[in-house]
Amino acid sequence: MFSKDTYIARRAKLKQTIGSGLLLFLGNDESGMNYADNTYHFRQDSTFLYFFGLPYAGLSAIIDIDNDREIIFGDELTIDAIVWMGIQPTLKEKSEAAGIKEVRPFKEIEAYLKNAQQKGQQIHYLPTYRAEHQLKLFAWLGVMPGAEQPSVPFILGVVNQRNYKSAEEIAEIEKACVVTADMHLAAMRTVRPGIRESDVAAVVAETAYKHNYELSFPTIATVNGQTLHNHDHSHLIKPGDMLLLDAGAETEMGYAGDMSSTIPADKKFSQRQRDVYDIQVAAHEAAVAALRPGIKFVDVYEKSCAVIMEGMKSLGFAKGDPMEAVKAGAHAMFMPCGLGHMMGLDVHDMENLGEVYVGYNGQPKSTQFGRKSLRLGRELEPGFVLTIEPGIYFIPELIDLWRSENKFTEFLNYDKLETYKDFSGIRNEEDYLITENGARLLGKKIPLHAEDVEKEHC
Repeated sequence: MFSKDTYIARRAKLKQTIGSGLLLFLGNDESGMNYADNTYHFRQDSTFLYFFGLPYAGLSAIIDIDNDREIIFGDELTIDAIVWMGIQPTLKEKSEAAGIKEVRPFKEIEAYLKNAQQKGQQIHYLPTYRAEHQLKLFAWLGVMPGAEQPSVPFILGVVNQRNYKSAEEIAEIEKACVVTADMHLAAMRTVRPGIRESDVAAVVAETAYKHNYELSFPTIATVNGQTLHNHDHSHLIKPGDMLLLDAGAETEMGYAGDMSSTIPADKKFSQRQRDVYDIQVAAHEAAVAALRPGIKFVDVYEKSCAVIMEGMKSLGFAKGDPMEAVKAGAHAMFMPCGLGHMMGLDVHDMENLGEVYVGYNGQPKSTQFGRKSLRLGRELEPGFVLTIEPGIYFIPELIDLWRSENKFTEFLNYDKLETYKDFSGIRNEEDYLITENGARLLGKKIPLHAEDVEKEHC
């Protein structure tokens, strides 16, 4: 945890922003994999962590602005729990570390909320992403599952604090990024023909666990990089393959790193692989060079996509004006995803609160294929932490579909695309802090250029 003064200040700012009412924070519970005592790895709700810092299951909290009360609701450990889990600080001691003086038994939260309802007090809650949260809202407030009406002022209040990373948060994210880089370096030294994707995933996980860190998301380690989020690790790596690795570490305090790299199975990229890889690197570097306060991230995205289309035109895959192709949406043949996303306590920071608020400052998102997957479009500001991860993918099913529809024939050469259906996909990803004058890489640099990847790989 940070010092209790950090959490006190965060809550004070939120109370000032919202002004009145009652703020309900739903902590997470343990979740059984196949029976109650065999649980998934516990991860506390990120907003609960941000304002209270307590990484323990079975807690919820209330900030009652109108009555100037801040309360943690939970239960003390019984002797049965202590036998299995060991002794821990009391709930009061845990809460005092976050600057909370009032703790109540968990069962009392229902009565507190219903009393507030009866008095006509406005109760604010955030969007749910777990069934347990929906059931609690139903039991405590009578809100039917699926009929939730999250508080927009509460959402905006949280987003407008969490989007701007403090110096102590940046230091914690940097720790995650350093270990994340080590995970990718370990993978580069491991990949070779004859091993399985699972061998690479194991080395990546080991590197994180050595630091007592968790994975910030399930590792992608695949020779089928054309599937953007491929979590299968069963394939044998063969000569001529490329392995796409997307992996990150999460610190003990819950802050994330997120990086990607593309590694040849052989000692060097083939010429065919290198031609496309170099275009992806150029798109990556164009995006990084554009990062600065005041620029809209959607403009950075378009610059990067235009570099991809220019490069693909040089290889005979595309034609016409590259930026016109991007505006029309033809670039999504190669990059049907976004360029990056906010990062912090969530690897996709606050995605559960709504991309329209986090990444677009309340403005509507595009519905265009490819562009609609851009999680961040707003004007960049100092304190934002984000990823840069352009990619180039050859997706056979997308090639077939668009060809059958005669889609973007003025921009795409389908005969050439047919010959690359076996290529798979590539991406590289780094994490950046927007500064007063530009942007700064977080963590240490992992190899990006083909020759540097090959050197580390060998």
